[in-house]
Amino acid sequence: MKADELIDQFLDAVWAEQGLSENTLSAYRSDLRIFAKWLADKPLLTVENAQISAFLAYLYQKGMSNRSTARHLSCLRRFFGYLLRENQISRDPTALIDAPYIGRPLPKSLSEADVEKLLNAPEVSNALGFRDKTMLELLYATGLRVSELVSLKFENISFRQGVLRVTGKGGKDRLVPIGEEAMSWMEKYMEQTRKGILGERQCPYLFVTHRAGGMTRQAFWHIIKRHARTAGIDKELSPHTLRHAFATHLLNHGADLRVVQLLLGHSDLSTTQIYTHVASARLKALHQQYHPRG
Repeated sequence: MKADELIDQFLDAVWAEQGLSENTLSAYRSDLRIFAKWLADKPLLTVENAQISAFLAYLYQKGMSNRSTARHLSCLRRFFGYLLRENQISRDPTALIDAPYIGRPLPKSLSEADVEKLLNAPEVSNALGFRDKTMLELLYATGLRVSELVSLKFENISFRQGVLRVTGKGGKDRLVPIGEEAMSWMEKYMEQTRKGILGERQCPYLFVTHRAGGMTRQAFWHIIKRHARTAGIDKELSPHTLRHAFATHLLNHGADLRVVQLLLGHSDLSTTQIYTHVASARLKALHQQYHPRG
């Protein structure tokens, strides 16, 4: 069987079993095709342990980071684990391969002052600037993933209850409070600005572009970076920066870790616990700055 056919079978299976997002499936497809191309004419069903090791060494020699190399290995583990369960191979060639050590880096966040500058950067006198302001306010107020934000539709919002219904990773639903400030901006956006952007055109998504389509993750991320430059924020931003700020600032102000876990949609508390390290680092920095013997 050809490599692309095996890869498609695997992706169909994991999507059906786990409801993985399109982004995750696309990443798996890309990683597996890189491996298949590296193998050249060697069939995927005949891969041995030595070839996996050689591939990882190849990635390292190409300058790939330990984190990215570990991601490739994780993808290969899932792929060959699937082939083993389907009795297409007799043993897993990744079984004895050790993953490169990557540690667990702290997520990059913004200070409350930087967030305030970023939220105030859009020019709200025009429709697109008002839309940007609303999206930033909602992102910081809820801690949504960017993909969750841009996929919001009207049926996801309950203004009466002040919550959003969000479908996160693995197709799991959760309710997230909106907050008064973000609620106010959303109401104005929906009553006035959105209609001004769309005109007579229709779009099912809450946040729209001047082309009457839904906002994309990539387009919104360019918008965030542009407003960060306007605000004079020269820190390196990531697609999750405001999500990280949401979690860190909640914990800094005394929020319970399990509440933050629910709001973020983490299935495992250990994923949320990394933010306690960010909060602790912030407290230590404040102590060193202001305590006479810090």
